[in-house]
This record gives sequence, structure tokens and C-alpha cells, in this order.
Amino acid sequence: MEPGWIPMVLVFLKTFTCYTEACEYNCTKRKEILDRLLDDRRYDASIAPDYEADIPTNVTVQLWILTIHSVRESSMDFSADVFLRQTWKDTRLKFLNTSVNNTLELDSKLMEKVWVPDIYFSNEKEAKVHDVTVPNKLMHLRPDGSVFYSIRISLTLTCEMYLHKYPLDSQECSFEIESYSYTIDNVNFFWNTETNAVQRPKTDTSQFEIDTIQIEKCAKNYGERKFAYLRASMKLTRNMGYYLVQIFVPSVLIVSLSWVSFWLDMEAVPARISLGVLTVLTMTTQSSGARESLPRVSYVKAIDVWMAVCLFFVFAALLEFAYVNVLQRRYSKSDKIYTRPKEQASLQLKPDHENEEGCRCWNNYFVCDFRKRARKIDKRSRVLFPSTFIIFNIGSNPVGYRVCFKQTSFPEWSHPGLACEKAVGCSRCSTDTHYAN
Repeated sequence: MEPGWIPMVLVFLKTFTCYTEACEYNCTKRKEILDRLLDDRRYDASIAPDYEADIPTNVTVQLWILTIHSVRESSMDFSADVFLRQTWKDTRLKFLNTSVNNTLELDSKLMEKVWVPDIYFSNEKEAKVHDVTVPNKLMHLRPDGSVFYSIRISLTLTCEMYLHKYPLDSQECSFEIESYSYTIDNVNFFWNTETNAVQRPKTDTSQFEIDTIQIEKCAKNYGERKFAYLRASMKLTRNMGYYLVQIFVPSVLIVSLSWVSFWLDMEAVPARISLGVLTVLTMTTQSSGARESLPRVSYVKAIDVWMAVCLFFVFAALLEFAYVNVLQRRYSKSDKIYTRPKEQASLQLKPDHENEEGCRCWNNYFVCDFRKRARKIDKRSRVLFPSTFIIFNIGSNPVGYRVCFKQTSFPEWSHPGLACEKAVGCSRCSTDTHYAN
């Protein structure tokens, strides 16, 4: 019969062995934990976390917009700096808590040994990952296997613009995020709705104000396969200050300057011709400069209507002087055309009849005072031109442009291979829509 102390020794040895193993696993240094977690023999960074389990890896995405540099109408794109933040769970990276701070922070070189989602921006023109002074990447590992990954990117993205009401318009520009190689059967994307899914910049751009940001989650079809798709749409309203100072006010002054011709004497031909031609040329130059930064679209824009009307007014003022000058020259020849030389003196007598245009009947002749008619045309133009221009400006306010162009909302945005997961076939993902402040 075995002595009674032998079982006690065996129990003690077993307990000590387990404690030693647990201490080795729990009390080891962080570097040793990372070496063990990222060992090539037990961890393959080329395989998704839940690939063998045949379930999709859910990746939560947050977009932190740092700045929006510019919005360019000529190339229909915009540039922005963003933090792209992703969170997912990789059970292969579980570890025991080693200290009060239960997060392992990885260096940029170690990040290459960890699997990351294959996110890309589908409407990207150019992109750059910042690497000054080190690659601007961040990765944290938590004991439960959660991975937090953040990267700073500078993007130039396409933005389809509708310029019918330019420069009184609003535009909708978006960040479109997709998975490149993994279908939704392996990797699926979700917006981080627990916090702000899209963090807007602290300041607006010089030309636009950010009104709202709308987020959507869809699935995009490429052939028979579906890929995860996220979209964050920004509604940008254009600031009118620049265009008011650089375009509208100078245009009004040029048109008003053309009306000075109506107060000049009819015989001041060089002055009136110079003023008319100068205003027409100036208006033409300003019209070309205002449309220089715009793309060559086939539809009429609000700025085109404004410039065309201003050009019409200054050109009409020049034509008015041409007509007045013709009447003035006819007045100088009226004695030879309409009266007898021997009866010129009797023209100063009281006429039998005189109409508003200065025409009267005399000795079976119809004689007109063309100088008087020309003066009346100038007087009427002094009132008619300004009043008509004011009426046009009252009717062409932003509300008037909306009625004129009937462009009160953005056209329905859709993609032939895009469908909501909750409502397949819809053109806009209204069932999975959230709003971010």
C-alpha cells in the first residue's frame, strides 16, 4: 500500500505545473506574446479570420474626415484627408491580459503580419498613404481578438455634379467603399453606428458648406457575385460670397454704365459709341472668365442665363443709340426730303396737327421732327432699361432659378449592379440609411 503522502505530492506537482504554465502564458512579456501570436506556423495573414468557419468576417468601418481641400467643377472631383478606421474580430489573436492596459499596440512593421480587410475606394482618382515621418498607420489588439486598424489617406474622388443652377447650386459628393477580392460570403462591411459613422470636418471649405452626411450600406453585384459596399454622401451647398463680389456686382455695374449713354447728347457720337462698345466688350470678357473653370456641359446653367441677359442689355443700349443716331441724321436732311425750300420759314408756324412723335401735317405734306422723336426715345430708355433689369433680377432669385430649371433635387442615384441587402433591387438604400452629425 502506497504511503499517504505520495498522492499529496502528485497533486502538488500537478498544481505547480499548471500554475507554471499559466504564469508563462499570462505573465510573459508583450514581445513574447506578439511573437507567439504572429508566429508563421500558427498564424497565416493571407487568410481571413473566419475563412475556415465558412462565415463572413464582419468589419465595422468609421470614416473621420479631417479636411476637404477643394471641390473642382472643371474635373468634377474633390480632395480630402481622412482617417479610415476599421474594427473586426480575429479569434486567432486572442491572448490573456498581461497588465492594466489590456491593449497591444503594434508597430507598422508588425502590421504586415496581420490580416487586414481589402478595402478600396471605388470612385477614387488618386490616393496617397502618408508616411512622414513614419507610415501613418495604427493597429491595436485586444485580449478577445478584436483588431482596431486606422490609416490616414489623402484622396481625390470623383463627384458627378449637376450645374443647372450654378452658382446657386448644391452638390452631392460621396465616399464609396468596397471590398475588392472578398465577397460578402467571406467579408462584410458595416458602418459603426455606435458612434458617428462619419465624422465631419471641423471647418467647411472655402466654397461649400457641408449640410448633411447620409450613410448607406448596400451590396454591389459583379456578375453572379456580391461584394460589400458602403457609401457616405455629403450634401454641399455653395457659398455665394465669392460670386457675388466677383461676378454679379461687376455685371450690374457694367450694365448700369451702359445706361449713361441715354443721358449724353445725341450729337456726342464718339462718346456714346465708345461707351457702348466698351461695355459690350467688357461684358463679353467677364462672361468668358466666369465660365472658364466650368466643364463643357451641354445644358444651360444659371450663370449662362445671367451673363446672356447682361450682354443683351448692354448690346441693346448700343443698338438704341444706333437708332437714335439714324433719327438725328434724318432730322438734318428733313428740309430737303419733306418740305419745299421756299416754305422753310413756315415750318416754325403752329402746326395743324402734331402727334406724340413730333410729326405733323403741313400743306399736304407729312413732316416729322425726328430730333424730337430721338429725344423721346432716350427719355423712355432711361426708365425702360433699368425697370426691366430690376424686374429680371427680382424674378431670377434662387427660388426663380429652381422654378426655371426644375432641378429641386438630385436625380435618383443607382447602379445596375447595386442592391440593398434588406430590399434587393431598390435604386436607393433607404431601408439601411442612417444619418451622421
